Amino acid sequence: MTDAKVDQGALENALKDISIDFKKNESTGVAEVFLNGINVEKQIRTLEVSALVSPVAAISAVRTKLVSQQQKLGKNKGVVMDGRDIATVVFPEAELKIFLDASAPTRAERRYKELIANGDEVSLQDVLNNVVERDHIDSTRKDSPLIKAKDAIAIDNSHMNLEDQFHVILQLAKDRIAGRV
Repeated sequence: MTDAKVDQGALENALKDISIDFKKNESTGVAEVFLNGINVEKQIRTLEVSALVSPVAAISAVRTKLVSQQQKLGKNKGVVMDGRDIATVVFPEAELKIFLDASAPTRAERRYKELIANGDEVSLQDVLNNVVERDHIDSTRKDSPLIKAKDAIAIDNSHMNLEDQFHVILQLAKDRIAGRV
């Protein structure tokens, strides 16, 4: 889908000056992403950025920097984090690991609706192509590939709405806390 080129050298040089943080938006209650103190939540959710995520994430220096920052965010526990290598690389000792998945067409449809709701002009086919391409790049990269952790609980949410997913995961967390899972 993308012919995007990444200037690896420039990116690696910039890493020392990059700080990523999450801050709760008090009006929505949702944690938003901040890059060097600037809220970039809306910008990182575009299809243009999505097309660059996997090529950039395949760079080992980027992975090292991000893993370090993610581990700092979760050092005091009590964090829920998602990502393609969270359970295998970032937090391999996490108390509860969930491998949440859905079919590529389902994920593309969800992403398409999100992008349209945000005012982006995209086609469903472009979004599907991006999902499939990212899956391929992320699952075949040498450094921290997308794989299910051996002790992760797999959930296919293709036919679940957000409320259903919430209740399934909440029950898993309660069961884990109670020592049943």
